[in-house]
Amino acid sequence: MGLKKFRPITQTTRYKTVLDFSEITETEPYKPLTKGKKENAGRGNKGHISVRRRGGGHKRRYRVIDFRRDKFGITGRVDTIEYDPNRSANIALITYIDGEKRYIVAPDTLKVGDTILSGENAEIKVGNALPLKNIPLGTNIFNIEMSRGKGGQLVRSAGASAVITAKEGSYCLIKLPSGEIRKIHQECYATIGEVGNKDFGLVSIGKAGRSRWMNKRPKVRGVAMNPIDHPLGGGEGKSSGGRHPCSPTGVPSKGYKTRKKYKISDKYIVNRRKK
Repeated sequence: MGLKKFRPITQTTRYKTVLDFSEITETEPYKPLTKGKKENAGRGNKGHISVRRRGGGHKRRYRVIDFRRDKFGITGRVDTIEYDPNRSANIALITYIDGEKRYIVAPDTLKVGDTILSGENAEIKVGNALPLKNIPLGTNIFNIEMSRGKGGQLVRSAGASAVITAKEGSYCLIKLPSGEIRKIHQECYATIGEVGNKDFGLVSIGKAGRSRWMNKRPKVRGVAMNPIDHPLGGGEGKSSGGRHPCSPTGVPSKGYKTRKKYKISDKYIVNRRKK
């Protein structure tokens, strides 16, 4: 999918770019696989803001995606490639030979009319899902499970892919897009290929209003606030804050580690993405 530019007749159209949606074959979703999505505007169960700068935005319907890929041994055909407002990747509507329809994350180069298959005996082909033990080293994969049967959790965004670098005992070493190398059990499933819609990261928003459509509200600098609202606020005239950058609650925002000292999943990380 390419990018579309506009004649610079206004200041916003000068820099705005959009995807040309040349890969999209259907504009309306398959209704039985959609459901309503409630927008909480960054607020918790007490109605207090827990995530700042969220709210508004266009109404969306959630598309139910099959991350498990558990239709083993049943061939499916790609009916449509569709836009999904809830993720950066496109999605594909699959019709299986038993009549069931499901959405999956659309890999790059997958086209309408192609067939896909899940299972241990599936061919090494784009869109097919196999356990890691049956996938050759050096193969690009995405939608990777972290525990068997839970469904794909890793590498699902537009243009992303991971690589199997080694197999040790009952685990595979997977190099993720961030550079992290992680152990994942060989029984976990992954999909062959790379996630499509690679140009998503090249889009220029172009104007503030377009951010508001995407549920993003304005960002106010801490130094522009009053002392009661932010640790960097106040002072006579313009100031630089007088301390290291931090959140409204005083948590440092540059290089300060917020991860807990130990997580069970730490033992599966071979190389971290940050040295």
